[in-house]
This record gives sequence, structure tokens and C-alpha cells, in this order.
Amino acid sequence: MQENKQPLLAHLDELRIRLTKSVIALVIGVLLALPVARYIIPILREPVQGVDLYYIEVTGLVSPYIKIVLYSALAIAGPYILYHIVMFINPALKQKEKVYLYTLLPSTIVLFICGVLFCYFILLPPALSFLYYSFPEWVGGGIEPMWTVNDYISVVTQLCFWIGVVFEIPLLMFFLSKIRVLSPDWVLKRWKWVVVFAFVLGAFITPTMDPVNQTLVAAPIIILFGLGYILAKIARVGLPFRSRKGTP
Repeated sequence: MQENKQPLLAHLDELRIRLTKSVIALVIGVLLALPVARYIIPILREPVQGVDLYYIEVTGLVSPYIKIVLYSALAIAGPYILYHIVMFINPALKQKEKVYLYTLLPSTIVLFICGVLFCYFILLPPALSFLYYSFPEWVGGGIEPMWTVNDYISVVTQLCFWIGVVFEIPLLMFFLSKIRVLSPDWVLKRWKWVVVFAFVLGAFITPTMDPVNQTLVAAPIIILFGLGYILAKIARVGLPFRSRKGTP
């Protein structure tokens, strides 16, 4: 009993140390991002032109500024935090699985950046333009939109973040297939659920409920799942037929 307790305590102590280092890295990221955030706000306003942003509370500009600082700090400290996550789960992986993970790790950052760029240049301009210009005209009644800076920054940053996360799907499917946790045939048989999931996730991510903008989000997700299936098939090439126990 005592022998089982020692490894558990050692893991908990390691977890504490790595969490502490990650928090320190995040704090450093916040300090670095504080003077930079003021230059990011004009960039976030670029996807839709001619929009006037307002705040009606005394501290109404503080909250969006802090949000930008936190997202920027997470971007700065993200690779270091990811390193500690990998190092913590490292002992549970086999040697080949470690090789796969270390090889694919840099690609996660690249894919996340690609997702953010896709959201910023492809998704946001039509979505925000529809909400600001087209939808009020369609509703009628002479209603003029007055967007608060807090709401605008929240929508833009959340969309960019979650689309960046979604772009990790193919790499995740490749890795899970490579270590025999996921079967590409199992995914293919459930393609209908993938489509449903894509549109549900699109409804959750997109700032508007109209089908055009939902499709703009759902279509890349479906394509990414398709790409993930192809990569999952490639991951099984050259591997023995035997699979892990419990693999779907």
C-alpha cells in the first residue's frame, strides 16, 4: 500500500510543480501583453469596415482590454504550457508513441495559427457584415446597430480561438489512429453524426444563427474531419493489423 502511495504522491508533486511553472509563464505573458494590447484592438476591427464601437459604462473599455491581454498572454505562454502537458503525460506513453507526439507537436501550433487566420480573413468579414448591415435592413423598422466594444471583442476573440482549436482535428485523428486509439473505419461509419456535430458546433461557434454563416463554420469542420479520416488511414499504413484492446 505504501509503495503504491509513493508514486501517486510523486505524480501529484510533479503536477503541482508543472502547474506552478505554467501559471508563472502565464503571468509573464500578461505582463508582456499589457502594453501590446492597445495595438491589437485596431487589428480586430479590420474584418468589418465602418463599424463604430461604443461603451456605456465607466469601466466599459477595461473588460475588453483585459480579454485581449489574456488571450495574448495565452498565445505567448501557450507553447511553454503545452510543453509541460506533454512532459506530464510522457511517462505513460510508449517509445514509438513519444516519437509520434514529438514529431507532430510543432504542427499543432501551425494548425492553430491557420485556423485563426481562416477565421479572421474568411469567416469574420461576411459574418460581421451580415450582422451589422444586412440583417438590420432585412428586419426593418429603422433599427440602427450600436455594438459595444466588449461584445465585439468577445465575439471576435472567441471565434478565432475556437476555429483555431477546430483546425487541430486532423492532426488529433492522425495521432489517435497512429497509437491505435481510433479506427478510421469507425469514423467513416459515423459520417452522418460528423455532419450533425459540425452544424451543431457551427451554431455554437458562429455569432449568428443564419444558415449561411453556420455553413461557413460547419463546412471547414466537415472538410477537416474528411482530411482527418484520410490521415488516420495513412497512419495505419505499415502498422500490423493487431490493435489495442478497446480500440473502436
